[in-house]
Amino acid sequence: MSVTAADVDLFEASRPRLGAIAYRLLGSATEAEDAVQETFLRWQAADRDRIEVPQAWLTKALTNLCLNQLTSARARRETYVGQWLPEPLLAGDPMLGPLETAEQRESVSIAVLTLMERLTPNERAVYVLREAFGYSHREVAEILDLSEAACQQIFHRAKKHVADGKARTEVDEATARRIVEEFLAAAMSGRTEPLVKLLTGDAIALGDGGGKVPARASAFVGAKAVATFLRGLFKPAEIKRSYVGGSPDMYAGVANGEPSIVVVVAGQVVGIMHLEVTADGITAVHSAVNPDKLERATAHWNATDHGEPLIRAW
Repeated sequence: MSVTAADVDLFEASRPRLGAIAYRLLGSATEAEDAVQETFLRWQAADRDRIEVPQAWLTKALTNLCLNQLTSARARRETYVGQWLPEPLLAGDPMLGPLETAEQRESVSIAVLTLMERLTPNERAVYVLREAFGYSHREVAEILDLSEAACQQIFHRAKKHVADGKARTEVDEATARRIVEEFLAAAMSGRTEPLVKLLTGDAIALGDGGGKVPARASAFVGAKAVATFLRGLFKPAEIKRSYVGGSPDMYAGVANGEPSIVVVVAGQVVGIMHLEVTADGITAVHSAVNPDKLERATAHWNATDHGEPLIRAW
């Protein structure tokens, strides 16, 4: 069936929403883009004259593709080198989708995306569609071919699993910058004590290098252990410059709604460090340094104004 300009326009109008759903479901912008493109191919091949509600059809097609992909993705992540973390997205990236409500903002935080890895594919789909996009239980049931009662049960179960780990404090851009400045000052001091004061007692540090950039395979746990690790991480050394391809500039940024340090070398984002903030302090430090997960961030970074670095070169 030939595709008209109107058919293409309808899909393109839906693309941002589909991308945002896919990113939350998969935790990967790259995989989300693939799922959206495959949805377009299915839209092209469909008998569109028989589709009464195109938006619903597209959402169902995308969600089913993502559910299939989640099953294979879990198998791949079992053999992933080191820690697996979601692909980070910088503030302003359209794939972050709607961020008007606290639920929508929570759903793209690194903490919640990581917690959702523990959910079954159906739990994750129900949670994302209901919590982040406001679909009714009836609509979610139709998308997933489940009963409405089953969707309600799945949602409550998924929400409990996610809520059990949530403690994040929302911050605005100015507050995020202040937190990053304070954190960098402590990290660059060469002492652990200033860092320990910023961290909660049970703080953790995780890094995702994907086997391509050195990153510890297990988490650092506890304020003292995390502070000691960070002190060493931020200590200038020639071998570190060789890993990232030069002397890095460090900027204050916001990624996935969290205060973040964006590390840039010659226009290339080589690392994004998220700071998960609670009322008691920084409870987690997530570092994304796998270059495969930073291509989209680099493109977005170079297309936007980001001001001057807080620290220029080690």
